[in-house]
Parts: sequence; structure tokens; C-alpha cells
Amino acid sequence: MADSPEYASKFDTGVAHTARTWNYWLGGKDNFASDREVGEQILQFLPNMRTTARADRAFLGRAVRYLAGEAGIRQFLDVGTGLPTADNTHEVAQSVAPQSRIVYIDNDPLVLVHARALLTSTPEGVTDYVEADLREPEKVLQEAARTLDLTQPVALTLLGVLNFVIDDDEAQAIVDRLLDAIPPGSYLAIAHASNEVNPAEAEAARRFWNENATPPITFRSAQQITRFLDRLELLDPGVVSCSRWRPEASDLAIPEVDQFCGVGRLAG
Repeated sequence: MADSPEYASKFDTGVAHTARTWNYWLGGKDNFASDREVGEQILQFLPNMRTTARADRAFLGRAVRYLAGEAGIRQFLDVGTGLPTADNTHEVAQSVAPQSRIVYIDNDPLVLVHARALLTSTPEGVTDYVEADLREPEKVLQEAARTLDLTQPVALTLLGVLNFVIDDDEAQAIVDRLLDAIPPGSYLAIAHASNEVNPAEAEAARRFWNENATPPITFRSAQQITRFLDRLELLDPGVVSCSRWRPEASDLAIPEVDQFCGVGRLAG
């Protein structure tokens, strides 16, 4: 657990951090008291935050299953991995296509401590982990190329990470640089914090987060999120709440959440 002396000696336990707080909302144990305290405070503003976290995770599963299955993708670049939980990208992809190759990217030191949990793979496939920051796309691409063949189609997943790039132009430039490096037939999946569903409550939660936790977050509307996918063929149903992207029967009872998502294909 994150409260152990081993962890406490390595990390700033006094300030809540997104990966650990998200882990708390998902019911994990890799979080500190500060993460749980801020997490509970956010739940005062957004009582359905745990539902949002679960809906985001379920979108990852549905999107990766589609990409590895119907789309036939065998390479995944997961930027902004977060802490391991159930149904990680490599587990979902390799359950469909055991030969899938996955590279995880994250800049959180606690995630690095847990890298061994991610560095598992089917015998036919490969899973790797790289410590890097989305704001350094050249490093991301250089490191990913050690494991992935970037001349062949890649599924790039930016799930819950672009919302920490506050400047719109910077965020767009990062997406464009990553897309420039992968070939036609590749895919981009995005999940992004929004305030489309509960605007007042979400805005209050965002302000509280930015005053009490790291890194700071911004919301973008569905229209703004769609712009990241302008270069791609946007898959149905477009940019929607995570609970509404190709829902399975078990998802139909989940309300819309303030986490929006979309998937696009890079055409030739």
C-alpha cells in the first residue's frame, strides 16, 4: 500500500496527485491520506465521481477491444498510463490478440514503482514501460520506437491526460506531433475531463482540485475535444460521454458522466 514507509520515503505524500486520487476512486490501495482526503472533498462537489472513474475505465476496455479486434491493431502506445488496476491496456489487447505490443508512458514516480506490475505479457507479445512526459513528444516517440514499429499502424491512447495540458495550442501541437509520427491506418483514442453534464458542480470541483492537488486540470467541451480528432475519420458515435461510447448492456444503466471520449482513424 502507498501508506507504507517504503513509499512514503520516495514520494511527496502531503499533496494529492491525480494518479493516486483516481486510484482511490476506483477502489485501489495505491494512495495516500492526502489523496483520499481530496478525493472525498471532490465527491462533495461531484457525488458521481466514482461512477465517472469507472466509466472512463470501461471506455478503455471497449475501445481497446475494438482496436485489437475489429480494427486489427497490434501496437498500442498508452500515454498517461496511471496506476495499474484491472483490465489494463495490455491485458485487454492481448486477451484479443496475444501478439500485441504495448508501450506505457507515464511521468508519475509512483507509477514507475509499479512498473513491474505492468511489465507482464503473453509469450507472443511485448509490454514495456517508459518514464516520460506527454509534453515531451519527441522523447515519447523515441522511447516508444524501441518496442513499436512506428512505420506500422499504432493505436495511440491519450486517456485522461490531455486535460493536464492547460494551454489549448500546446495540447493541439502535442497531438499533431504524435499523429505526424504514425502511419495511415493508425488510431487515436481520447478521454478528457469535461463539464458538459454537470457544469456548475464540475467547475467547483475543478477549482478545488487546482487549489489543493497536482497537476492542475482544465476542462474542454465536446467540440474542443473533437478538434483533436479533426485529422482523423471520427468513429461513431463521435465524441460523447464515456458511458455512451458503444455501451454494452451493463453500461446502459450508467448515467452520462463529465468525462468525454472519442476514437478516430488516421486515413491514408
